Amino acid sequence: MADLALNIALTVDVIIFRLREGELQTLLIKRGLAPYKGRWAIPGGFVRPDESVDAAARRELFEETGLKEVYLEQLYTFGEPKRDPRGRVVTVAYFVLAAIAQAAPQAGDDAAEAQWRPITDLPPLAFDHASILAYALKRLRYKLEYTAVGFELLPEEFTLTELQTAYEIILGETLDKRNFRRRLLEADPPIIEETGKYRTGQVGPRAQLYRYRDDAVAEVRARRLFP
Repeated sequence: MADLALNIALTVDVIIFRLREGELQTLLIKRGLAPYKGRWAIPGGFVRPDESVDAAARRELFEETGLKEVYLEQLYTFGEPKRDPRGRVVTVAYFVLAAIAQAAPQAGDDAAEAQWRPITDLPPLAFDHASILAYALKRLRYKLEYTAVGFELLPEEFTLTELQTAYEIILGETLDKRNFRRRLLEADPPIIEETGKYRTGQVGPRAQLYRYRDDAVAEVRARRLFP
């Protein structure tokens, strides 16, 4: 059994989501090394002997984007025997939610290029990364229905229209405006609060700016946002 354990390698993969230009985007890197050299992939790498998997995920995230203080959650462990042509490799996947103004991609040492790609227009991916990314999107949509995690993708201050648009982009469906706003504003405990400021430089009535309440419970039941 000890010999078998020595032949198993451990990696982390970090799926990074952001909202930009009306799209849900994810960061991909073009592999600079074999296997799958030249193929696009989820950022990630091997876990070092002296670090935990969480530390490895945060290191890979920083190396690829420069991000540190962001929402990062362990997603799932993928360990199909033939998922990596180099041998028996188990990966622990994480997903990160980055606000609009965050995350400038930068290719790491083993990557030729890094860029944001719309989740609806992805190139062929290396390894089993297409399946991992699909699972991450499913988890994000599910969490959006019962937690306040969607706020992690927004700037600190936002309008109700921007908030609803963010939810619609991620869910891939249209939400009833009146019900969404009523249930959001009547949430108990409160989720958002007015900032006393308005969005300027737009046509029509000024739009009230809101922010996520610091004292709101992170795992607040948010199904009330949906009709």
